[in-house]
Amino acid sequence: MRRSIALCRGGVRSYCTDAGDGFQSSKLKIFDRHLKRKQRDRAAWLMKPKDSLLDTVAENLLDRLEDCKKTFPTALCMGGSLEAIRRLLRGRGGIEKLIMMDTSWDMVKLCKDAEQKIPNDNIETSYIIGDEEYLPVKENSVDLVISCLGLHWTNDLPGAMIQCRLSLKPDGLFLAAILGGETLKELRIACTIAQMEREGGISPRLSPLAQVRDAGNLLTRAGFTLPGVDVDEYTVRYSSALELIEHLRAMGETSALLQRSKVLKKDTALATAGIYESMFAAEDGTIPATFQIIYMTGWREHHSQQRPSRRGSASVSFQDLQKQFGSDGSC
Repeated sequence: MRRSIALCRGGVRSYCTDAGDGFQSSKLKIFDRHLKRKQRDRAAWLMKPKDSLLDTVAENLLDRLEDCKKTFPTALCMGGSLEAIRRLLRGRGGIEKLIMMDTSWDMVKLCKDAEQKIPNDNIETSYIIGDEEYLPVKENSVDLVISCLGLHWTNDLPGAMIQCRLSLKPDGLFLAAILGGETLKELRIACTIAQMEREGGISPRLSPLAQVRDAGNLLTRAGFTLPGVDVDEYTVRYSSALELIEHLRAMGETSALLQRSKVLKKDTALATAGIYESMFAAEDGTIPATFQIIYMTGWREHHSQQRPSRRGSASVSFQDLQKQFGSDGSC
């Protein structure tokens, strides 16, 4: 088994988009990618060896490989729950070469150290440091791209997905899981009420996330064929709001908004925790937190894939069917 680590930052092309024409440089910056890298550096030190939520999402994402008869010799796994994906792969997908990529050096080192303890047999693993917004991978070079809870932090999600499609070989598979808009809805409500009470107004504290209705459009806009989208919601219970925040830090999922208030007043924070518990606490004193996960599947176009017939190519009309089976649909 061979392992290597490389740093890839410059000399790559970006395919940022806007709502208009072609590939253009996106001027809209929502997230501070430098801050997100620091948060993932911190998460590498705080992360538990096994996180039930991250493991569940990674397991459900990898289950989709078992539905494919096709094998994927070369795979790229980027951002998010890298270690969970590597640990739970267990030979699925027929992967022979695995490329692990993250913006965080510490997160990549965590994955590399974990592999030395529990190696993946018969898989050549390499490690690179790179950004999903500027994917350092050649076109038509991989058979499978996996992103588990990472892409929702990109400033230009369609552009990042276009780069993923271009990196795939024909008939290559794209698998992704992102946080949906219903994630942490309880915390959003409590934080909004607390800010209104203590500060007389609201400022963005939690990051905006994609809605379920947008996921299919994202896959189509990125040029994937046979797009598939499904959603799961998980409810995790915590002893307090503080424990929830600590878990978010350990996952690297705290806010990275550019237009954020850098100071959270102590009385606002305490009010948020109190409102959270008063509105949502269960009888046993625990508080729930909702995590909505959107799973996306798409393929790079290939001539062997099924396609809808050309419009107007039908050989039987609905009028003929109605005459044969009757107006009520019975024979």
